[in-house]
Amino acid sequence: MIPGTASSVRIEAFLDPRLSRWLWLVKWLLAVPHYIVLFFLWIAFVFVTVVAFFAILFTGRYPRSLFGFNVGVLRWNWRVSYYAHTALGTDRYPPFTLADVPDYPAHFGVAYPERLSRGLVLVKWWLLAIPQYIVVGMFVGGWGSAEADSWRGMGLIPFLSLVAVIILAVTARYPVQLFDFLLGLARWAARVLAYAALMTDEYPPFRLDVGGQDSLLAKTPASGSGR
Repeated sequence: MIPGTASSVRIEAFLDPRLSRWLWLVKWLLAVPHYIVLFFLWIAFVFVTVVAFFAILFTGRYPRSLFGFNVGVLRWNWRVSYYAHTALGTDRYPPFTLADVPDYPAHFGVAYPERLSRGLVLVKWWLLAIPQYIVVGMFVGGWGSAEADSWRGMGLIPFLSLVAVIILAVTARYPVQLFDFLLGLARWAARVLAYAALMTDEYPPFRLDVGGQDSLLAKTPASGSGR
């Protein structure tokens, strides 16, 4: 992992020691109930983000309850993505909850910001984030999270995930170095998403922090962070 400063966005995942050689072929189908729930959760996420935009613009604060909800949506999405599409590093079915599940092998959190820039909220999600959108678009094969959950776009993440599970099917072993690289790509994308969703003023670094465990964490994550 390249040294860097602590990030307010935390994304972690742990590779199951024993993975089925063939379950990955149907995980996308098994995850259909989650897709249905996430469809409505993402609609709520957009609505909450719009409300938060005006709250930040007038008060400089992201309402804590709304922040916690949106972190929960991103957490849920990450667990499903990790199980069914991104890395496919666990055979454990994702739980139906916005809360962090300590014994599940995928975690997501964002440290709650006590104050946010009232002026920056006007430009960071569209103007300042454009370079990051270009990079993440190459990672996920599109411009949004829906594309990140599909191999059809054949971005770097879905392509490498496919390579990893093909190796798993042939050798019965998941390539650990490829797993670490995939988590670095997912971590980069998650930081951009949190920034674009107004959850932090910390500009996403152009840096690949590889590995399943995120060692670059904010020292004091608040209630919206996860664990």
